[in-house]
Amino acid sequence: MTVKLSKFGRVAIATTAMVAVPMMAGAETLRLLTWGGYAPEEVIAKFEEETGHTVEVTTSNNEEMIAKLRATNGGGFDLAQPSQDRITSAQEEFGIYKPIDMSRINADLFIPSMLSATAANTTFDGEVYGLPHVWGTSGLVVNTAMAQSVQDYTDLCDDAVAGKVSYRLKRPTLIGFAYSMGLDPFAAYGDSATYQGILDQVEAKLTECKANVKTYWDGGDEIKNLLRSGEVVASMAWDTGGWQLNADNPDITFVAPKSGALGWIDTFVLPARGRADDAAYDWINFVMQPEIAAMITNTAGNFTAAVNGDAEVNADLKARYQGSFDQQAIDNIKWYPPVPAGLEAMEGASLDRINAAN
Repeated sequence: MTVKLSKFGRVAIATTAMVAVPMMAGAETLRLLTWGGYAPEEVIAKFEEETGHTVEVTTSNNEEMIAKLRATNGGGFDLAQPSQDRITSAQEEFGIYKPIDMSRINADLFIPSMLSATAANTTFDGEVYGLPHVWGTSGLVVNTAMAQSVQDYTDLCDDAVAGKVSYRLKRPTLIGFAYSMGLDPFAAYGDSATYQGILDQVEAKLTECKANVKTYWDGGDEIKNLLRSGEVVASMAWDTGGWQLNADNPDITFVAPKSGALGWIDTFVLPARGRADDAAYDWINFVMQPEIAAMITNTAGNFTAAVNGDAEVNADLKARYQGSFDQQAIDNIKWYPPVPAGLEAMEGASLDRINAAN
C-alpha cells in the first residue's frame, strides 16, 4: 500500500452520543479508495470486529481516484474519498457516482455547517453525492529563521530566497499565486474567458519565478526532506507537513498566507457500480464517531467533520494548529468550490507551458 501525505485543519466543538454500528448478518468486503492515513489499521481492526465486514484499502489522490473510477465506469470500489470540488463535474462528465441515501447516515455525528456546505457543493440534478470527512488547508511551510520574509505565495519569487524555494506544478499553485496577485480565481469559475485571463497572468508570474525554484516537489516525503536539510527554506505545502516538521525543528512551521490559505474537504462518495453499500454506510457512521475520528486525526494529522472529534486529539497537534491560525487567518481561508467541467484542462495546459518554459 502506497501512503501519500494527507492534510489538517480546525473543528467546531459540540457533543453527541457514541453510536454503535450493529453487527451485520450479511458481512461484506468494503473496497475503500482513500488518502493515506484516513483508514488506520487500528480503526480497520475495530470496524471489522464490530461489524463483521472486512476492509481492503487502496490509497490514492484526487486525480488518480477519478481516473480509476472513470476507467471502470464507477466500478472496482465501494467507497471513495475525493475532495468536494471534484464531485459534481466528474458526475456530470462521467457518471461515476451514485447519490447518498441520507436516511442511512447518522447526521448527528457531523458538524452541521460542514454537512450542509458539502451537501450544497456536491448536489447534482437534485441529489446529494458527498458527505464531509477530513479537512484542512494548504499554504506555506517556512523555515522562519532563514526565510521570515515569506508571508504570501508570491514571496517565493523574492531574491532573498532565490534557489531555495519549492512548490508543486499543480492547480493549488495556480490558485494560490492568483490570490496573492490580487486576483480572484474562484469568482471566475463560471466564466472561462475571464479564468483564462487569470491563468495567463499567473503563468507569466510562475514562468518568471522558475529561476527561484530549487525543484518542483511531487511527494510529501520529498518536500519534508528538502526542508529538513535546508536545501529549501520556503515552500507551498499542506499544513500537516509543516506541523510534522515543527515537531523536530521549531524554526519550521506552516504559515497561513496573507492572501488566504486554500481550504479543502475530502468527502465520502459512493462509486456508481459499488456492490457493498451496507459496508460503506456502516464505515461512514463508524468513523464519524468522536473516538474513532480522533484516532484518524492522530494518524493523518487532519481534523475531521465529526462533532466533538477533537476531544481526544494529541495536544501538541492542536497547539501547532493554533500557532499557525489566528481567527483572522481562519476567516480568510479560501474554500475550494466545485470545479466546473473543462476547467482542469485549461489549468493543465498552463502548467505544461510553465514546465516547458526556459
